[in-house]
Amino acid sequence: MTTITYQQIRDLSPCYSPDSIGMPKDYKATLVDFIKEYRDKVNNKEDIIWVLCREEFMSERDQRLFAVWCAREALKLIGSPNERSVNACNVAEKFANGQATREELAAARDAARDAARDAAWAAAWAAARDAARDAARDAAWAAAWDAARAAAWASARDAARAAAWASARDAQVEQLTQYFR
Repeated sequence: MTTITYQQIRDLSPCYSPDSIGMPKDYKATLVDFIKEYRDKVNNKEDIIWVLCREEFMSERDQRLFAVWCAREALKLIGSPNERSVNACNVAEKFANGQATREELAAARDAARDAARDAAWAAAWAAARDAARDAARDAAWAAAWDAARAAAWASARDAARAAAWASARDAQVEQLTQYFR
């Protein structure tokens, strides 16, 4: 079973010091024990993921498969994900398993990027349309009420998004724990 040490983490130059999370300089543990011990001590779960998703600990194939798993988990949060994004995950998995070419991977990536751009433009136009409609309202009280409601919705949306990201990071760290077992 692969181990990790204090010095290995220092050598990776993370954005935090292992000292700041209480790691002793003679630290050495299995990767699973490292995750269990420090998953809640780091600044955020991304720090654990950043350390472990490296060639020292995971093969390129496994890094790609983990990335596909993460993308598929993110797509589950979308009610009806764009088929180009789903296809990009499928092609990336095939590529990791030697069943797709770099050209197929690039084409799927480009199609997924186009899908994301299309979705962003659609959202921007919808926001502009909604802003124009809201600006057309003639009552100052209604505008103030709308602003307050929008702020409340935005706060709720941001809180929900933060909770979803935290949950996603927890799931990713748990997936890595299973991988290293």
